Amino acid sequence: MAIDQKAAPAADELEEFQRADAYDEWLKNEGMRVYKDFVFDDLNALELSDWPRKGGKGAVINIPNDYLPNDAHVVEIGPATQTPPEHHMYEEMVLILSGHGSTSVWLDEHRKQTFEWGEGALFSIPLNATYQFFNGSGSQPVRYLSVTNLPPMLRLFQSQDFIYNNPYLFRDRFSGEQDFFSAEGKLYKGRKWRANFIPHAGTQQLYGWKERGAGGVNVMLELPQTHLAAHISQFPVGTYKKAHRHGPGAHLVIMSGDGFSLLWRDGEERRMAKWKKGGMVIVPWEDCFHQHFNTGAEPARYLALRGGGTVGKRNWGASGADKSIKEGGWQVEYEDEDPEIHRIFEEELAKHGATCKMKFFIPYCTGEVGPTTIDQRD
Repeated sequence: MAIDQKAAPAADELEEFQRADAYDEWLKNEGMRVYKDFVFDDLNALELSDWPRKGGKGAVINIPNDYLPNDAHVVEIGPATQTPPEHHMYEEMVLILSGHGSTSVWLDEHRKQTFEWGEGALFSIPLNATYQFFNGSGSQPVRYLSVTNLPPMLRLFQSQDFIYNNPYLFRDRFSGEQDFFSAEGKLYKGRKWRANFIPHAGTQQLYGWKERGAGGVNVMLELPQTHLAAHISQFPVGTYKKAHRHGPGAHLVIMSGDGFSLLWRDGEERRMAKWKKGGMVIVPWEDCFHQHFNTGAEPARYLALRGGGTVGKRNWGASGADKSIKEGGWQVEYEDEDPEIHRIFEEELAKHGATCKMKFFIPYCTGEVGPTTIDQRD
């Protein structure tokens, strides 16, 4: 049987195929301000615009990367007001940036679970549960940051109606338990703290993490029944952490201290991101090396809000996070780092009139011996 073949038209006679991006369409429909960046000086000073869905002002933050494993929402609630109730088929992890108030979460409107929070509180919204935020002050606004996995969810299902109007209830994740947001947390092996509610990330107990470098302490936060995860790290005055890499989308919110981060990919120039309390640095690219430096007068602490499973080519739960790249891991040991990195650190310290305390780990350090053991608690 003969096949009817037609000559292909000339390329200039054909339209360019344009695939609609469901997440980009959502951004346009929502109408709020959108930032595409990875360094923010002060989240509390970030300029916002009206966001009708939230009943107040807000903005969305996207990293400068076509692949978005997550995004960040900054929302402001006016004095003595509340957000409209909403539920959605994406996960959301919330950090209170300023103010105090409460949140109600429910599957059944007659069995609401309500808990109070203040600045520094961290919690996650159970998937597709209905929730509402209340500002507890009559004179001051509340501002919060949330990291969500909305971009991949919208791009997978291609439907805003599915995301916001889906009736399915994940009772295996949350069924209205009275103590869901008040139960005691529990510490597990590997510095893992499992809890549904962290009262204040700035004062959370931390534990020694000798593998990551000079005097650093850390806790890995496991918020139950969510793919999203977080960790808190802190390192002493005059020190810095070892460089490491992983997939994009880790949002590092500075809880205390002054300093900077260096970010780079193989063969590319390093970029410096200076930070202080209230700022945020996001790891923007796949396989992006990043390294954090304390140039201030107090220990530097940050909260990292991120995905909890596979992100890009690297899995967050794998042991490569604190294993040398010489052994197949993701970390650059002090003895293997470019000496230029230490020179940059000492130069920045000099601008602040501070002394480098990395002599124990860096033989060519011109400063003094600081921490030599890393098993101490915070």
